[in-house]
Amino acid sequence: ICTRHCRFCNVSSGVVEAVDPKEPQHLAEAVKELDLKHVVITSVTRDDLEDGGAKHFADTINAVRALNPGVSIEVLIPDLQGVEKHLDIVIAANPDVINHNVETVREFYPEVRPEADYDRSIAVLEYVKKQAPQIKTKTGIMVGLGETDEQVFKVMDDSLNVGCDIFTIGQYLQPSPKHIAVKAYVTPEKFAEYKKIGEAKGFH
Repeated sequence: ICTRHCRFCNVSSGVVEAVDPKEPQHLAEAVKELDLKHVVITSVTRDDLEDGGAKHFADTINAVRALNPGVSIEVLIPDLQGVEKHLDIVIAANPDVINHNVETVREFYPEVRPEADYDRSIAVLEYVKKQAPQIKTKTGIMVGLGETDEQVFKVMDDSLNVGCDIFTIGQYLQPSPKHIAVKAYVTPEKFAEYKKIGEAKGFH
């Protein structure tokens, strides 16, 4: 259960439960049991928590690393309200990749992500890269919401301008009739074009 109400996401929003203090260890054990080489750790947005869940992310990173030496760790984090001291907690745990998804083009934020802020999300990526150049930064967007190529390229450029290393693009799918409708199904050829352009622009 999430504390926000993004109109593309099928996670329920509402009253959240307390954070499980045993979750970091349980996750570390799952990584070991599955013999993963790379693990992506993510969460709902927890605006109810003083640090947005930053310490819980750090505890989980540390638990996974302690039980699984050699595994590469990627975290996909909420914006943590853009609070630098909370981002510092995640950065200090030194995951291999810090991912924060911009999700969509600037123009669609009021409809798609009403409780988020485009500039704040870009600023999260910028802050992480400035504080820890050794950590790969990553972001991603959905397409199929009616965005133009120019709008997609602007998100690419804004991300590159703050040193973002990795950029992903995925097709938006409507989870239910209550969610935002799909405006277009993007072709494999268009994805290949986006890949070529993104690499030419400088994404790793």
